[in-house]
Amino acid sequence: MTTTPQLKPDELLADLMAECYADPLKHVLVSYPWGSGSLEGRDGPDEWQREFLNELGEEVEKRGFDGVNAVDPIQFSTASGHGIGKSCMTGWIIRWIMDTRPFSKGIVTANTSEQLRTKTWAELAKWHHLGITKHWWTLNAGGGGSMNMYHNHHRETWRVDAQTCREENSEAFAGLHAANSTPFYIFDEASAVPDKIWEVREGGLTDGEPMTFDWGNPTRNSGRFFENMAGRFRHRLIRRHIDSRDVAITNKELFEKWIEDYGIDSDFVKVRVLGVFPSAGELQFIPGADVAKGVGLEVHVTPSDPLVMGVDVARFGDDQSVIYLRQGRDAESQGLHTYRGVDTMTLAAEVARLAKEKNPDTIFIDGGGVGGGVVDRCRQLGLEGVEINFGAKATQKGYANMRAQMWGNLRDALRDGVCLPDNDDLRIDLTGLEYGYNLRNDIQLERKEDAKKRGLTSPDLADALALTYALPVAPTRSGYDGAQFGGTSSDYDPL
Repeated sequence: MTTTPQLKPDELLADLMAECYADPLKHVLVSYPWGSGSLEGRDGPDEWQREFLNELGEEVEKRGFDGVNAVDPIQFSTASGHGIGKSCMTGWIIRWIMDTRPFSKGIVTANTSEQLRTKTWAELAKWHHLGITKHWWTLNAGGGGSMNMYHNHHRETWRVDAQTCREENSEAFAGLHAANSTPFYIFDEASAVPDKIWEVREGGLTDGEPMTFDWGNPTRNSGRFFENMAGRFRHRLIRRHIDSRDVAITNKELFEKWIEDYGIDSDFVKVRVLGVFPSAGELQFIPGADVAKGVGLEVHVTPSDPLVMGVDVARFGDDQSVIYLRQGRDAESQGLHTYRGVDTMTLAAEVARLAKEKNPDTIFIDGGGVGGGVVDRCRQLGLEGVEINFGAKATQKGYANMRAQMWGNLRDALRDGVCLPDNDDLRIDLTGLEYGYNLRNDIQLERKEDAKKRGLTSPDLADALALTYALPVAPTRSGYDGAQFGGTSSDYDPL
């Protein structure tokens, strides 16, 4: 008779950590003594933290890293108000990666050594001392100048280091060389991290199972953190905006006092409570408050409210084509459809399919540039509607061109109340553009090149919604009784 050798406690612990490879929430729940000692009264992470950790696990499963072939980076970027538990999440993520991935390597940064030592690294030290794998690791908390954590038997090859994010330290953020494991980077207070550091970090995302996590209050409308959250790089990352009022552990009374003192749409409250970037100032065309009140707004729609389809056609590689349907004040339930990398024939076929399914009262389609090909194909398919050329002369006084007009009509509608989907990209698109006046004192939206200098990307979602407000529409609901596709050609290249 043979007996199965009994596993030693550390072997059992290693098996438990292996079970958490794609389950960071499980790692957090089993690693710490919830409900006792300093965690008395707590049963685990806050709701937003649970959602974050579950999504992280799903991304790991999706990529299926085999330890040999590199996978696409897992990249999270989170803008939030104060007090939500960002440093706590940093500690959990570091320990999850280090516990479950032999020979992983990481770098953690903040804008100052004081921030690193007293907040970020102090939080890691707290969870390190509470963790069931504490004996595996040596943690230096900055007493001798160094802040790092490394495996007791693999000091150089299985570790995480803290570094301030001064540009002169940029070489420290170069490739971490963990091709058979997980190289990872965590940027705390990401708005303050210089662009040079972000650029250098890109070189560390080519091997293994790379991960990046960026946290911060959205303090400024420029820089790489802004571009990742709201600008040209936003399609690359998994993004979150977290309102501090929605987090259980935060000081709700303080936030209400701030709102009372400064106003819900003030930049102070946006940055410190709502977790959204400050307004573009007095030149912001659509106020954030008008957009915010539309999310989840209850509106009454009648059969007499026209159903309108807006079609914005992508012009560049990172842009997306968008088909947006709106009925009356309801811009949520009828559908928002996005397409990246499709040709004009494919997009026209999608317009035809949705038109047959939804039977809109009219279709407003962006006919400038490559949009002309979509218009031509729609004609061939027998669709009727209105071709809108953004740079054509406005039909309403006070606007420099059709694009300014349709955005102006959209702004007026939002002031009165329009039900909007809970969509970060749409919110960013709607609130990002600035405006001015031409020599005739007509409203003119900022030029494409000027918006790009501020890090904005093409507001495709908002342009499609704005197209539904290009011209007044009477309900027909009997097929496509609108005007034939037509419009005035223009060289204007909208965002």
